[in-house]
Amino acid sequence: MSSRTVLRIVRGAVPLLGHDPFMTVTRDHPAGPTARAARPQHQGVGRSSSPAAEAVSDDLRRGAGSFLEQRRRVAGLSLLSSAALGVVALYQYGLLRRVPEPDLPGLDADRVDASGEAYSFLSTPDASIGLVSYGTTLALAGMGARNRAQQQPWLPLLLAAKVGLDTVGALTLTAEQATKHRKLCSWCTVSAFATLAMVPQVLPEARAALRTLRGR
Repeated sequence: MSSRTVLRIVRGAVPLLGHDPFMTVTRDHPAGPTARAARPQHQGVGRSSSPAAEAVSDDLRRGAGSFLEQRRRVAGLSLLSSAALGVVALYQYGLLRRVPEPDLPGLDADRVDASGEAYSFLSTPDASIGLVSYGTTLALAGMGARNRAQQQPWLPLLLAAKVGLDTVGALTLTAEQATKHRKLCSWCTVSAFATLAMVPQVLPEARAALRTLRGR
């Protein structure tokens, strides 16, 4: 941690001064301008902003600490899983003739992703269901400002529960491929590993949320 970050934390983390520490800690290399600086200069059609929405924008793009790094990792892993399933979806919808993957023993995405099991739930390609699911995980990772474990503890708990469900689903599908086909889809395996990597990222904030609920 650089001296600039430490200085920002010290300035914002002293409760005796009456400042809210959740509003002052900034990354060394924030993404983009502040939401206040990005406010439109003209009236027009479409959505309106609010202080709460601007706080979420600044925290996710520019904030440090308060589990924001873990939330960004969950977002990145969700996007990685979605990208992997997007390749599978292209094949399952017939937009690709073959699934691109290494020619290695134990891999056969073409057969695994063409099987009836992959289309059995809701009579639609399972990759499309996975994309919706990881989109939900992505939204939960981004929902709420930096202090949500204190102000909205149900959000971290929902995210942890969703990642738990994602993990069970990923492991179940991997076991299905390994036992029924004796082959794996490489892209599905990437998605499964990315899902497993989310678990340690969501637990610290979930524990903080539980402490908040127990203290009420």
